[in-house]
Amino acid sequence: MNSLNYLSPDFFTARNRFREYAARAGARLEVLVLEAKGPDGQELTIDIAWIGTDTPNRLLVHSSGLHGVEGFAGSAIQLQLLHDLPSLPRDTALVAVHILNPFGMAWLRRVNENNVDLNRNFRLDKTYSGAPPTYAKLDGFLNPRTPPASDLFFAKAAYFILRHGLSALRQSVVGGQYEFPKGLFYGGSRMEEGPRKYAAFLTEHLSSAQKTIAIDVHTGLGKFAEDSLLVEPQDFAELRKIFGPRVTALQPDRTSAYRVEGGLQSMIFRVFSRPIFIGQEFGTYSGVRVVHALREENRWHHFGGGTLDHTTKRKLKEIFCPASESWRDAVLKRGRELVQQAVKEL
Repeated sequence: MNSLNYLSPDFFTARNRFREYAARAGARLEVLVLEAKGPDGQELTIDIAWIGTDTPNRLLVHSSGLHGVEGFAGSAIQLQLLHDLPSLPRDTALVAVHILNPFGMAWLRRVNENNVDLNRNFRLDKTYSGAPPTYAKLDGFLNPRTPPASDLFFAKAAYFILRHGLSALRQSVVGGQYEFPKGLFYGGSRMEEGPRKYAAFLTEHLSSAQKTIAIDVHTGLGKFAEDSLLVEPQDFAELRKIFGPRVTALQPDRTSAYRVEGGLQSMIFRVFSRPIFIGQEFGTYSGVRVVHALREENRWHHFGGGTLDHTTKRKLKEIFCPASESWRDAVLKRGRELVQQAVKEL
């Protein structure tokens, strides 16, 4: 089956298909209901398909859509996974977590209903404050208080890159900030409802697993149609032996990756005993194009109409889920391969 059989056009189609595929696979379905609503007032949920033993010693957690509009690729991988399940040992469970940020996917935003980037929201120390000095200086450029408009973005971006250096600028801008609630990469003022309910679910039902691999799927960083497996620096050598040369350490000064404050992995490392955490990141377009698309959609949301029919929404979806069939086929191929590697390692 090619990518067109798994890529869904919107959140609600993806959710309905996930539930159907989970039922056909004989999975147990858990549903976390959220207060936020869809564009037409629809109920928004995080849906979790549980396959295998109720009390796993070995566990594979596969999550998608933490960044909302990025969720199309991860959802497709999960549909493919449920359609063709791997063979699991008796003491093992596979838990597929469908769209951790349903508001973002439904509204074609990367953030949730409070403009919070959920991969900056898992602050275990609860210190939701501060912003990099460079981000604060660039606030006016990154977050204009006007509707979308042509304003020499790319020329200004080139100037800032020359002035600050690409690696340092990228880390300062996208690493996370807690001072500009309507700005890009805002981590919030407290743990949001979705992250809170997800953490509670894992803690209550799965934290006793002795060996855990968690895969979280993202798009937008790296070379087009290629994936990077982002891991903590201290795990790099061990995981590269297991998962191969795509493994990349989160070291901003050496790679195109960047470190984030309050990332999902911080919660995963707290809930489970010595887990393996992999951020599977599929490249799309250049970092400057990605930030520009996020910037313009953010302007439309806060200072325009915010509706789904605007060009900024269509562009943002293309940025994070390209229409290219070769890109979509690569996502499914690599998504399946990584799951197979993880099951073998378990």
